[in-house]
Amino acid sequence: MSKIILITGASRGFGKIWAKALLERGDKVAATARNIADLNDLVEAYGDAVFPLQLDVNDRNACFTVVEKVKEHFGRIDVLINNAGFGLFGAIEETTEQQARAQMETNFFGLLWVTQAVVPVMREQKAGHIIQVSSFLGLVSLPILGLYNASKYAVNGLSETLATEVKGFGINVSLIEPNGFSTDWSGASAFQTEPLEAYAPVKKAFFDASTPDSWGKPEATVPAVLALIDSPNPPLHFLLGKVALPGVKQVYAERLAEFDEWAEVAANAHGH
Repeated sequence: MSKIILITGASRGFGKIWAKALLERGDKVAATARNIADLNDLVEAYGDAVFPLQLDVNDRNACFTVVEKVKEHFGRIDVLINNAGFGLFGAIEETTEQQARAQMETNFFGLLWVTQAVVPVMREQKAGHIIQVSSFLGLVSLPILGLYNASKYAVNGLSETLATEVKGFGINVSLIEPNGFSTDWSGASAFQTEPLEAYAPVKKAFFDASTPDSWGKPEATVPAVLALIDSPNPPLHFLLGKVALPGVKQVYAERLAEFDEWAEVAANAHGH
């Protein structure tokens, strides 16, 4: 049976790739983008199987309106893929208030608004799967991506809580946590802070550490994402790519060792 899938940020990158793959196999896709013209190729290729919608996820009312339109058009929403977002590159000291707020508005609040709009639909259906496109940087952090890291940590905390609240309604929640992939995220879609010379060595070390093998091929994610969507018992955390898991394991091992080192001091702070 074909699924009805709502994908935000479907104009490029993962959103466009996954939308095409889902349509190719016979699912129906409500695809959103800030510029609806960016979805014309999907409509031309797949016709009525695509429901294109203009959406700026920063607009909470628009998120609710779009979800209602999708429900009216297709009758239900089986899967939400909350994919809209962008990367902000720069040191924390360099980041302006506007840049910081814009990063959180789209990556966190935009995702929250679409989630809030979809939950009542899925709750009424007694079934659904909410897939939040986070990052392995919601579990660990890297320099020069401070606000991006923060936005994804927030997404992870929100979604872990959501999973406990909606499970009784038959709704599954999954966090896709990719390592770096060669999408527009680090290219045309990315934003840069105004650089301060003091951070040049940190940035050089960051970029020097990256190799071509560090970046996954976006098209290669399709079988994994389809498997996630089709799973009757999908995971909450789904690390995507071969770099993410070793990186997370290393950081978590170091974190646990640090907790243990300070365990006695911390326990004494309890007072009894």
